[in-house]
Amino acid sequence: MTLRVAKGLPSLRNERLYLAVESAIRATRRPDFRIVEFSVQEDHVHALVEGDDKRSLERGLRSLIARVTRRVKKVLGLSRAKIWSDRYHRRDLTSPRQVRNALVYVLANFKKHLRVMHGAPRIDLRSSAQWFTGWIQNRRLPAEPSPVEPPRTWLARVGWKKHGLIHPGEAPRFPS
Repeated sequence: MTLRVAKGLPSLRNERLYLAVESAIRATRRPDFRIVEFSVQEDHVHALVEGDDKRSLERGLRSLIARVTRRVKKVLGLSRAKIWSDRYHRRDLTSPRQVRNALVYVLANFKKHLRVMHGAPRIDLRSSAQWFTGWIQNRRLPAEPSPVEPPRTWLARVGWKKHGLIHPGEAPRFPS
């Protein structure tokens, strides 16, 4: 899922706005919906989510977007202003390869936007990457509890791993 902010708003990677988004993610806990991974970019948020069915997925996304909207507007001191450029974009993933590619895309998306070289083993602190347990190299997890929930679907839990764990140097592809 991708959610893009309207033009003219400050960067969501600003500490106060990032913390507002992260707190909304932490607060979006539903028995039938899970936020599995996320990243916050300058003008958009990426999230890998699961729902028990189509209705659960739609309700969970509405709940997440409402929480993010309230918290971001509060930080910015806005009440009626529109903060999203459009409705969210969603793509359903159906294969282990698609899930692995999506994990790399979400967790390393900052490399694409900041033009970090492929191979640079950096972890985005404006994402759930620091809590991700699918890195090829073991990493010390933060003491703070993860803002995301463990996946329940086979694809997101184990299926993607058949294509290999993720190296922290991997990055989404971008034109040279």
